[in-house]
Amino acid sequence: MLALVRTQVGIVGAGPAGLTLALMLERSGIESVVLENRSRAYVEQRVRAGLLEHNTVELLHELGVGERLAREGLVHHGIYLRHLGRTQHVRMTELTGRRITIYGQQEVVKDLIAARLQHGGALHFGVSDTAVHDLESECPRITYVHGGEPRELQCDIVAGCDGFHGVCRPSIPAGVLSEYEFVYPFSWLGILAEAAPATDELIYAWHEQGFALYSMRSPRISRLYLQVPADERIEDWPDERIWAELQVRLASEGWRVNEGPIIEKGITPMRSFVCEPLRHGSLFLVGDAAHIVPPTGAKGLNLALNDVRLLAAALAAWYATGSAAALDAYSDIALRRVWRALDFSNYMTQLLHDLGEGPFQRQLQLARLDYVAHSRAAAQSLAENYVGFPATPDF
Repeated sequence: MLALVRTQVGIVGAGPAGLTLALMLERSGIESVVLENRSRAYVEQRVRAGLLEHNTVELLHELGVGERLAREGLVHHGIYLRHLGRTQHVRMTELTGRRITIYGQQEVVKDLIAARLQHGGALHFGVSDTAVHDLESECPRITYVHGGEPRELQCDIVAGCDGFHGVCRPSIPAGVLSEYEFVYPFSWLGILAEAAPATDELIYAWHEQGFALYSMRSPRISRLYLQVPADERIEDWPDERIWAELQVRLASEGWRVNEGPIIEKGITPMRSFVCEPLRHGSLFLVGDAAHIVPPTGAKGLNLALNDVRLLAAALAAWYATGSAAALDAYSDIALRRVWRALDFSNYMTQLLHDLGEGPFQRQLQLARLDYVAHSRAAAQSLAENYVGFPATPDF
């Protein structure tokens, strides 16, 4: 027998977007149910992004989930750009008055889950056969199986926070969405290593053999990346080869990458993707369900939470006043920041990666890096995009 459940907002996906939306709605007295097809252990251990914009940190503190973030997060005031063995420091805080914080996405998710459960909100892991229905009606439905029991969630609004491979976006009828996609001809090989970072802030390195990034997750854990061909296999990269290549691409006189046991490694394709609009009837797309950015600009999680900020405010206004003006404007406003982030992420990617276009393109990249090093205006433009623009009602 089908078990019927009623709520105001049905949220598909318990990543940072879905969980943050649930907490923001709760603050406005709006009920929601969060459905996740993975287990709690999986989503709490899944290593993803680790850089939080100024806006994101402020939002998490506003929601009361910033205590551990404040204690364990690594506050950075800039980034390093390295090429030909030379290093320049882009002083983000000096140029913008804003800063960034290193704190793993899985840690954000742990904090959000704990808050949701502490407040008694409905959060179901391990659901299967999730499907959305009647999206063009005033009473959309989500059907799913939980604990072996078929269920139907009746709601006013469906929030699709279920990522690029989720069920919500494909449920929109053909011809409704315009999709824009660019797939880069290379991937990132990423590792997590038990090694203290040899840098106090991130290093973005241009090298003739390809891009490298030195990041971290804690004072004891390093997160590093290498540009590799799009069809590369992780089996062809033993640990020794990874460390050797990182030493070459990140080289600087008198300095070395700290090496240690590699506890995780994998290869991630590089792509940009946006669909428009972010709404169909009673379904609103949020975060990776609607847009993917290459990780060079560190925007994925931050864009998702900006979507949430806008959608939560629009839903609060709708329930409080009956006005749908903010809901109607959600897609257009969110997409302004999305396309700005796409452009910046593409700029950083083309600035630092081997594009396979030969020595002329490489010389242009070096000229652009030199421009950032010697022009305050160029450095400030990079910095304000990197730290994220202040949150406003219309951006």
